[in-house]
Amino acid sequence: MIQTQALSKNFGALRAVDGLDLDIAQGEFFAFLGPNAAGKTTTIKMLTGLLRPSSGTARVAGFDIRKDPTAAKRLISYVPDFPFLYDKLTPREFLTFVGELYEMRRADILTRTGELFEQFHLTGYHNELIENLSHGTRQRVAISAGLLHDPKVFIIDEPMVGLDPMHARIVKDEFKARSRAGCTIFLSTHTLSVAEEMADRIGIINHGRLVALGTVDELRRQNQEAGGALEKIFLSVIDAEERHLEAVAARNAERGPGQ
Repeated sequence: MIQTQALSKNFGALRAVDGLDLDIAQGEFFAFLGPNAAGKTTTIKMLTGLLRPSSGTARVAGFDIRKDPTAAKRLISYVPDFPFLYDKLTPREFLTFVGELYEMRRADILTRTGELFEQFHLTGYHNELIENLSHGTRQRVAISAGLLHDPKVFIIDEPMVGLDPMHARIVKDEFKARSRAGCTIFLSTHTLSVAEEMADRIGIINHGRLVALGTVDELRRQNQEAGGALEKIFLSVIDAEERHLEAVAARNAERGPGQ
């Protein structure tokens, strides 16, 4: 459902994403990890059509995001780490607006909104202005809006920010249920415990390059010295990559320009 080939993005001299190859199957729960400025958000923006790649290709839900952006976006939902919501709308009005963007029938919008509000404990807020809601409640509104049209691919950045433990559990359970039902989940997060608990596979990116890929068990076998916890594996992978890049830079400096 998500396929990239040599996907790259340059910002001037900076290569933010460097030859990314991914193949994520339908119904897979994929966690995308990396330190700050590793290229995670840039990758997500290319997958969702918000940025044009400098080179390479990305196919989402069977469509090339550059050649068939409208067809791809009909099947995608994207919730960023700081989602934009219209503060002067109520949650019910906002979901109606989103449903109409996806050309859903009005009756379906009303039915799905009611189901999602009940599931995410939003019924008591449906007529409250969004500007008056807490950060965690706004996050649940954004997730509800993202799920409204039953996307085939759900791309979400830091979904647990602001959620209390009870609502975080509800969100995690819903994501796993969606994944088991065939929705592909692409999750970017710094919360390694969430990735370790939820993901079928994990990709680790650093300086725009994919430096590790596999299930938690596969990553453990590949990094036995790091121990069993994903946090230790992540830190070991990033440290090894940083040392490799420093060694390459040192060799290049010794050779001098033009060598």
